[in-house]
Amino acid sequence: MTPSPTPRSRRRIPGPRPQGAAAAPEGAGSVGLRPADDRPADDRPADDRPVDDRPADDPSPGEASAAEAPNRVPDTGGSWFESRHPSPPSRHRGERSGEGDRSTGEDRSDDDRSDDEPYPDPDAEDTDADAGPPDGPGYTLPSVPEASWRLDSGRRRSWISRALLLVILLIQTAMSVRLSNTAFQDEALYMYAGHAQLSHWLYDTPVPKDYNTYFSGAPTLYPIAAAVLENHFGMLGVRLFSLFCMLGTTSLLYGSTRRLFNERVALGAAAMFAVTQSTVVLGFFATYDAPAVLLLALAVWVVVRTDRAPAAAVLAAAPVMVLAVGLKYASALYLPSLVLLAVLTGRRNRNRQPLLRGVLLAGGAGGLLWLGMTFTDVLKGVRATTTQRAHGTEPWTELARQCVEFGGLMFVTAVGGAIAYALRGRMNESPLVRTMTGPGRRRRILLGLLLTGTALLAPAYQMHLNTSVALYKHLGFGLLFAAPMAGIGLARLVGPHFRHPQLGILLWVVALALGLSQSTWRFDTWPDSTRMTEVVRQHVSPTGRYLASADNVPVYYTRDLTLQSQWTSTYGIGYVDKAGTLHTGDDGYRTAIADGWFDLVVLDGVATPDTDRVVAEAITESPHYRLLGRIPFTHVGGTGYYRIWVRQ
Repeated sequence: MTPSPTPRSRRRIPGPRPQGAAAAPEGAGSVGLRPADDRPADDRPADDRPVDDRPADDPSPGEASAAEAPNRVPDTGGSWFESRHPSPPSRHRGERSGEGDRSTGEDRSDDDRSDDEPYPDPDAEDTDADAGPPDGPGYTLPSVPEASWRLDSGRRRSWISRALLLVILLIQTAMSVRLSNTAFQDEALYMYAGHAQLSHWLYDTPVPKDYNTYFSGAPTLYPIAAAVLENHFGMLGVRLFSLFCMLGTTSLLYGSTRRLFNERVALGAAAMFAVTQSTVVLGFFATYDAPAVLLLALAVWVVVRTDRAPAAAVLAAAPVMVLAVGLKYASALYLPSLVLLAVLTGRRNRNRQPLLRGVLLAGGAGGLLWLGMTFTDVLKGVRATTTQRAHGTEPWTELARQCVEFGGLMFVTAVGGAIAYALRGRMNESPLVRTMTGPGRRRRILLGLLLTGTALLAPAYQMHLNTSVALYKHLGFGLLFAAPMAGIGLARLVGPHFRHPQLGILLWVVALALGLSQSTWRFDTWPDSTRMTEVVRQHVSPTGRYLASADNVPVYYTRDLTLQSQWTSTYGIGYVDKAGTLHTGDDGYRTAIADGWFDLVVLDGVATPDTDRVVAEAITESPHYRLLGRIPFTHVGGTGYYRIWVRQ
């Protein structure tokens, strides 16, 4: 007996079809079809069914009867989706050929089978390797469940964000420490004043000058700390202290922005702030500006961090704010912004906590300021250096140009971020956030106006005074407040899921290039005094009288040989002649030079070029002096010379 061959396809249950119609392709997904019968119509049974020698009441195992055909769903061996949703009958004949003619797509008829070949088992697996793909999709992608989105930061994202912050801080450090020059006149003044104050406290020596009258910060705060650091680590140690202050400022800015918004915005704010000219320069500048900015950043962080705490917790920011004002009086310009920030960031409840936070912070800071000005001499310094400061002559157009040049890019980015935040407050890409409540549009608009508007306070005040003195430093104070909105602007520019990273990279690279070039230019605005100091030290003594363009620099470098009271600067003079007449201004310099009052004169032509010309002309006409030498130097204006005269 010949063994039956292996079934090559499933058996299809026959069904009626028009005479002469072509057979449906095997495996097309139709229900209730059997292989075609090509015998003449006269030889067919009346019911148009193929002849079967088996008894009707004894079907073969695994073979379904015709009555069961309409309810049977063939096993296609496909996915769960296909088993639940069978494919409709194919509309294209010949799409899957089975075992028939591959050119026509027709199946084998019953006449082509041998008598010993049984019909295929419908439950058997389809082993036809040549079968084509089914008409319907083989699978479908289920929708992403909303539970797969993570709203909280998570430990992994927090550590990645901190690692990126560390990279930003390293870039900021590299940009600052690459700057190099001798002491600027402000740096020299503060360090020397600190030494004088320490000597007065320790040895009761008289203070050479009343620093309260022209210091724009308390002379007993930063100068003392600078002098202590300078005694142990030199001027480099004092500059590194400023670097640590600015790195701390960037870190606190990241923390407060992350609390307000999220990690991406915080990184953008830190990245933009870290490369601005004021941040880079103040990070290696031995003045009180860096610690003052640090304290303002700390005050912002405390205000934001206590947004969900009891209202009284915001009072922790009050002493920090007052200490910042003590370090630099101009910091008081930003106290109202901190009070309003406390109101806008407070969490609303039935106790009116936001308004209470603002009232408490304003009262606490105001009370401490009143105590400080009442029991110290700070008020006299505030009036002399801040509120009653002499006006300059620079036009407001020139000041506006400098503001745009030094901070315009970051400010425009902050304005764009404020507008984007007002239009859409959503800070997360999860669809769940759409159903969550957040700050209303009114609060978002007010917050954007507050932070970006604070950056305009310093430029407006400088334009009021018509002076650009320290403008680039004061811009950094305001950009600290605008940085969170700049972070939003950078994040919205990149887009969700980092859709346009090239735009964010381009913006930051431009800011980086501007910070590099402007900070280098800033450190080249004053001449290198190394060679000048070497010459001057050979011609000074504890009893001489000296005139210098920027007298604070030689005073600092010759503090072991001279006192500050022996030096006169070209910023102003009050000379009394032998007859007791007081001469000031240009007349004072001419009279003193004509009388041979100074033992040594040093001019650089950079700090006060107009006064230097007057002094040089007076020396040329006086028989008391001879030119000791000309020492060349380079700065942003080109090549200059230190001209040194000694009395003969």
